[in-house]
Amino acid sequence: MAATHAELETHVTDTFFTATVLGSPRIGPHRELKRAVESYWAGRIDADALAAVGRELRTQTWAELVDAGMDSVPVNTFSYYDQMLDTAAMVGALPDRVAGLADPIDRYFAAARGNAEIAPLEMTKWFDTNYHYLVPEIAPGTAFALDASKVLGELREAREQGVPARPVVIGPVTFLLLSKPVDGSGELLERLDDLLPVYEDLLAQLAGAGAEWVQIDEPALVADRTEAELARTREVYERLAALSSRPKLFVASYFGSLGDALPVIASTPVDAIGIDLVAGTDDLASVPALAGKHVVAGVVDGRNVWRTDLDAALSALESARAAAGSLAVSTSCSLLHVPYSLEPETGLDDALRSWLAFGSEKIGEVAALATALTGDRSAVNAQFDASRAGRTSRESDPRLHDDALRDRLASTLAEGISRADAAERRTAQNELLGLPDLPTTTIGSYPQTTEIRVARAALRRGEIDDAEYVRRMQGEIADVIALQEKIGLDVLVHGEPERNDMVQYFAEQLDGFFATENGWVQSYGSRCVRPPILFGDVVRPEPMTVSWFEYAQSLTAKPVKGMLTGPVTILAWSFVRDDQPLADSANQVALAIRDETVDLERAGARIIQVDEPALRELLPLRKADQPAYLDWSVGSFRLATSGVENTTQVHTHLCYSEFGEVIDAIAGLDADVTSIEAARSKMEVLGDLDAVGFDLGVGPGVYDIHSPRVPSVDEMTEALAAALDAVPASRLWVNPDCGLKTRGIVEVEASLRNMVEAARAVRGSTVDA
Repeated sequence: MAATHAELETHVTDTFFTATVLGSPRIGPHRELKRAVESYWAGRIDADALAAVGRELRTQTWAELVDAGMDSVPVNTFSYYDQMLDTAAMVGALPDRVAGLADPIDRYFAAARGNAEIAPLEMTKWFDTNYHYLVPEIAPGTAFALDASKVLGELREAREQGVPARPVVIGPVTFLLLSKPVDGSGELLERLDDLLPVYEDLLAQLAGAGAEWVQIDEPALVADRTEAELARTREVYERLAALSSRPKLFVASYFGSLGDALPVIASTPVDAIGIDLVAGTDDLASVPALAGKHVVAGVVDGRNVWRTDLDAALSALESARAAAGSLAVSTSCSLLHVPYSLEPETGLDDALRSWLAFGSEKIGEVAALATALTGDRSAVNAQFDASRAGRTSRESDPRLHDDALRDRLASTLAEGISRADAAERRTAQNELLGLPDLPTTTIGSYPQTTEIRVARAALRRGEIDDAEYVRRMQGEIADVIALQEKIGLDVLVHGEPERNDMVQYFAEQLDGFFATENGWVQSYGSRCVRPPILFGDVVRPEPMTVSWFEYAQSLTAKPVKGMLTGPVTILAWSFVRDDQPLADSANQVALAIRDETVDLERAGARIIQVDEPALRELLPLRKADQPAYLDWSVGSFRLATSGVENTTQVHTHLCYSEFGEVIDAIAGLDADVTSIEAARSKMEVLGDLDAVGFDLGVGPGVYDIHSPRVPSVDEMTEALAAALDAVPASRLWVNPDCGLKTRGIVEVEASLRNMVEAARAVRGSTVDA
């Protein structure tokens, strides 16, 4: 029932909050949730035990926020897997194929991971971050229906603990824009009229449960939106704000400027609007348009780890307060993207520590700014003094500027970063390698066995020395080479047992990086990573992978790929310096990788793979900013890979993104072979490649490694047949979607045997034809 204008006027009270964060990490400071979820999947604990871990982590998170002085605390940001999957479950949009599972938690995890019979949802990157979300599927027959049990349950928990709780949900516009139409669905925003009653019901139930505020996240509005999309957005929030029974509405955005969407949201009767003043500084000039609104100003960076310049942030807040109706201090986005705390990091030097702020420290910065803005500034003098001291220290540190490196980089770029024509390279490589059509390979990593993890932990504790560690890793490499020989793969890998992570491994060997001890963040589901911190100029002191390659190649006559991570991905999966253009940092990393490719070639590598799975990830959200990014990102890859001879075959790998927007850039990388995620998306990317005249080698993933199921020979044969509609057999490679690090050895062997059998069957049929 819609409210009258008078009722709306009295609905908005003066009970506005002053300090908050937009969301919190959920994996636990020691990855407690990861271990609990994986134990549940393995059958070692039951659902009640899993739920108990979740409750304990939520309690800890809320208590920290309350103790720090946050007067509004986000709830329902906890998730067992992913917030978009949670939203799909809340609005009744899980795929029909999981409906036969009686237990809700089993349905949830089947949609996330799949099982032997059920394929999972697609997974892609959450805007331009390294977090992966699950893509809901909306079919014409999807009947939206509210299940508010999770959000109401967490609200009740928080209120019972005296927490000033603010439920957080993904907004209807973002949910539909980020979902995937299936089975003939058209534009998904056309389903808003079907979805909005669910949100209206949700708001009524939240109000009835005592929620004073609700945060509705609409990050999709910081990307380019059409006039029609903005018009629908206005309709949504006019309708939701007109409800007579609702909490106060806080529409939050992050990862950029709202731009044209800001006046649209401001024109509706919502009560508060969140703006990202770190990534979206342009919105500060638009604050006068928000007069009469409660502005939640995101001035503390929720995505990077640098200490906030509190003086500059306070100045921005004071400017915003002068123009807005009222103001709260916040993080720019959820703290999901940064580690929990600096406290466990014992390896930091004093200077570097003074430059940094992780989650707990950022919460403290929000509190300090709120106090300075609304209370006694003298009470936070120490925090402001520390901010100034850290800034001064960082500006003068010699590790941030290496003249010899910069001179060498400029000279290399001036000499040119192009290789010979692709056709000429292909002829030379084919003659040298002698591979069949549809050659089979894997992406790089093999399962990280218990023995590998035990050895790594023993080395870290000093229980074994480097020589013993190398001996054990060589044993793992020998096993992986023998397995691949037995299965019959054409091009082998060494399995990467020595690598804790495809970025951290390199960061630990490059000057200018710091690798944390406990700086874990969630990548997807139970998968956690420790992004290194890029703080200075990047130099490679010595070869990083050559000895491992040489050992692996000594065990087989088949070609073994040299395996490297590309410069864009190293940047995307690190916390990067913010004191110079990203392009400059990319080229410094690229020069280090270039040196490594040359050393690998000298050691006998005939195939070198330089992975760039994050190429799409860093693409700016606004189209106007994309050409410059694509130019320097492609350039950094070519700098990294153009130092080798034409006879050396350069591979790259890309995964789990929507590639259509960067398809020209993929071609521009000029890699001899590009392996690319294609299984969950049913080979869609090949049509895009074909449309731009892509004529290099391509390996579309024929099975999804993020699910524990073993695909059949017939399934992979069908995938290859579909691939051959777009790529001739002479240029088609056969491989999984991604690395095999997270899988078990039994399922890996079974899946790869089926893959090789499928490749041989299709290879035979193409010869017969």
